[in-house]
Amino acid sequence: MKTTVITRVAERQWHALEDDQVVGRGEAWPRLDGRIFLSIDSWHDAAFGRLADAMLADLPRPLYTMVDESDLDLRAQWERAGFTTRRREWVYCLPTDPQVTGLGSARPPSGVTILPFGEAEKDPLRALDRVIRDEVEASVGWQEMPAEVLPRLDDTVVVDPTKYAVAAESGRYVGLLRVAPVPRQPRIGLIAVRADRQRRGIARALLAGVLGPLHRSGIRTVSAEVGERNQAASTLFDALGAERAGSNLEVVLH
Repeated sequence: MKTTVITRVAERQWHALEDDQVVGRGEAWPRLDGRIFLSIDSWHDAAFGRLADAMLADLPRPLYTMVDESDLDLRAQWERAGFTTRRREWVYCLPTDPQVTGLGSARPPSGVTILPFGEAEKDPLRALDRVIRDEVEASVGWQEMPAEVLPRLDDTVVVDPTKYAVAAESGRYVGLLRVAPVPRQPRIGLIAVRADRQRRGIARALLAGVLGPLHRSGIRTVSAEVGERNQAASTLFDALGAERAGSNLEVVLH
């Protein structure tokens, strides 16, 4: 039987070795809210278990990771390591065709302008990001946001306005939609509107301004993750004809 050796190769990276060959990799990364998320990619169960043991011994708790709910084997591996389910994220597949979404006639409310990708200015975009994140933290809490949402847009993060569509009103930004250019199927990374400007159709106008051009460029669907408790977002996507393509579980070890 081969011996599996675990080596910590960097501050947040571990390798599992057999006969000096890498048979597994583990990584830990901190999220904006301070929580540490783990990832393990292994060739077999024994390497996964050894990596998990080493990482859990080195890292402070609580620890988190995301698991495709349909991947029963991977879910069982994390459960054997002591992790339990904390929350669920729905994975949506959203059509871009305005004839399907009903967004062909969607217009921004009076006084609101939708700035397409690339037209937003960096400093106002950062300011809007801070306001929205503070509002989220004061309401449901940032821990309820999808795990893939980008870190805060502060001065240490390179802002790429080409990935953002923005709603502007009276000289300030009041809503944003970020699209990650994932190959074959772009992903909506974040859609949000300031609390004092919600329920006016701004989110629908942002989606119309983004999905229409994507459809004309030949892209038929985009993906998005929505927390199970985010009823407003689920209701919006359901109304637009989106389908739930799967679900991810956030699991935690206390």
